Amino acid sequence: MIVALAGGTGGSKMVHGLALAGGQRDLTAIVNTGDDGEFFGLLVCPDLDINLYCLAGVVADRGWGYADDTFRCLEGLATYGRPAWFGLGDRDMATHIHRTLMMRDGARLSDVVDDLRGRLGVEARVLPMTDDPVRTIITTPTGELRFQEYLVRDGAREEIESIRIEGLDQAAPAPGVIEAIGSADLIVIAPSSPIVSIGTILGVPGVRDALAARRDRVIGVSPIVGGVPVEGPAHRFLRGAGYTECSARQMAEIYADVCATFVIHESDAAEAAGIEALGVRPVLADILMPDRPSRERLARTVIEAAG
Repeated sequence: MIVALAGGTGGSKMVHGLALAGGQRDLTAIVNTGDDGEFFGLLVCPDLDINLYCLAGVVADRGWGYADDTFRCLEGLATYGRPAWFGLGDRDMATHIHRTLMMRDGARLSDVVDDLRGRLGVEARVLPMTDDPVRTIITTPTGELRFQEYLVRDGAREEIESIRIEGLDQAAPAPGVIEAIGSADLIVIAPSSPIVSIGTILGVPGVRDALAARRDRVIGVSPIVGGVPVEGPAHRFLRGAGYTECSARQMAEIYADVCATFVIHESDAAEAAGIEALGVRPVLADILMPDRPSRERLARTVIEAAG
């Protein structure tokens, strides 16, 4: 069984690639929920939904949301003066309504995800990192912002002074998370943000220790190429968390206690020696995933590199 830790579009691409390379039945994705938020009274779980939509083959070409969706409801809300900056499509809105109604009736988030998985025809197991509410709060020079406010509404324009994950210390791993890590043949850390995606998953009490116990079977993929994030403002999140360096080597250092092998882009070969000095085995490859074939190719590279 392969377990992937994932968040954001980079994570969903890696999960999709692993599904293409090895099939869905032996794949489990443990997904970040720190980006979740409430919109119009509905619970929205962007990272969980991206992974479910990718595995179901219904994700939009832009990398998030439902394919060929319309936005009439959002347009109507804007007509009534409601904030419409978060792009919730009509078909996507149905997912959020269904999830919110199930949880209102007492279902756990993991129960909802399993229900969505079955209804969308996803064979892979998809687990939220926790059933407990966890929210990422970004402090900027002008004040505190919820994660989606900072990233989507404001375009991550401001520097980050600090990052706080509300509820993380009290959160418990969702059912199956620790067991999946303990029984996996291979554990893949996807090229997601090491601070607000993977870092949040690892911050759930017990998860980092579980990974450290399986370190020899953990392989990570860098989200940084040539000192620049492949997707998103990872450099701002790194600085906000106190890191002065944005590099593949820095990523390997962050994961050194839980990850024995780290895949970096072939153009970052000069960083390999520094990664090896951390006690982490570097592997050079083309880690960019612009399309379906490249996702599968990278996934096969990761599986082969793990041995």
